Amino acid sequence: MTPLFLPLYIDPGTGSMMFSVFIGATATLYFLARAAILKVQILFSGRKAREAAKAGIKKYVIYCEGKQYWNVFKPVADEFEKRKTVLDYFTSAKDDPVFDENYEYIKPEYIGEGNTAFARLNMLSADIVLMTTPGLDVYQMKRSRNVKHYAHVRHGAGDATMYRLFGLDYFDSVLLTGDYQKEDIRTLEKQRGIKSKELVTVGCTYLDVLAARMADIPPEENHQFTVLVSPSWGPSAILSRYGAKLLDPLVQTGWRIVVRPHPQSKKSESTLLEKLAQKYSGTPNLEWNYDRDNIYIMKKADIMISDFSSIIYDYTFLCDKPVMYVNADLDLRMYDASEVPGKRIWQFTTLEKIGIELKEEQFPHIGEVIKNAGDSPELAAARAKARAEAWQHIGKAGANIAEFMITKEQKLTAAAEGETK
Repeated sequence: MTPLFLPLYIDPGTGSMMFSVFIGATATLYFLARAAILKVQILFSGRKAREAAKAGIKKYVIYCEGKQYWNVFKPVADEFEKRKTVLDYFTSAKDDPVFDENYEYIKPEYIGEGNTAFARLNMLSADIVLMTTPGLDVYQMKRSRNVKHYAHVRHGAGDATMYRLFGLDYFDSVLLTGDYQKEDIRTLEKQRGIKSKELVTVGCTYLDVLAARMADIPPEENHQFTVLVSPSWGPSAILSRYGAKLLDPLVQTGWRIVVRPHPQSKKSESTLLEKLAQKYSGTPNLEWNYDRDNIYIMKKADIMISDFSSIIYDYTFLCDKPVMYVNADLDLRMYDASEVPGKRIWQFTTLEKIGIELKEEQFPHIGEVIKNAGDSPELAAARAKARAEAWQHIGKAGANIAEFMITKEQKLTAAAEGETK
């Protein structure tokens, strides 16, 4: 007998599209109703109603999608607190460190995760919204018609085009870590025929935080020569591509080998990690590192082996030590970088200057390769040049971002008041 009701299956892509349509319709109804109410209030109450309407709009908002971005936003929050200026801090992490800060002027609020958070943000009323989350008006997060300005802050010193396609297209401004990131964004704007964004080089907040914290870490007692294997994730990354083929000869050197998988690997490659952890469970000189902060193991490491992960630049800029990279074939087709014609990305061209390439055929005698690699004045000079290009305004990023937000809000307010006169 045919069942009366059949179970309904909706694939993730369709579900995401349906959610976007639902949120769009809900937001439209919400704003129409809100506008109608405000018009009635203004009609009967005049000036007092207009002031009440303005009071419901937040001036400055930060959205933090996870506590891993606290180091990006802390210097900004500290600067707002220093200036005694109210900042609304929306977070999708219940245990966000912001709740432990006891700020007076920073107003933290947990707004849920995923679609719950997007629904709240899509109906937000604010002057300035700052976030690290890309894909505004591309995926579930839509522009709220009651937000005057959306700013994206870079949370890495690498190329600004290493986001999924259209990741930055619909922001009003992008706050950069180095001037070199501007050119490719402008190229994509012209190529796609989209509005030019305001591009402001402010520095790198999270590197400022990590540098200050790393300076306070004492030297390791009874230090052993340490090799840090810190890959990216996915089929092109060295851990999934080579695995034991790389780790076996490293272990045989007798050195301390520390493997720090990419955070996404725990979600997307858990089976791979479990197999490797089981294989090396009885290996005394190999350890796995999942610390929330990477600065402790980076300071202990004498050399890093990686692939195309941006942690190479964290290690290079903060520790000024040599890095080795295994050249991986990263498929750029899903990234904005693939649509910048005739140009290799800065991360790849710079890596060839600051790093030492490690080839697969060298794995069997990797100990000798590492011994002979060493460091050189040329490598040190290349690291200094890359640092100067990608990490500008060292120690000042938090103040620069706060100044940008406050100045931008003042200009927007002045322009709006001029239109109403």
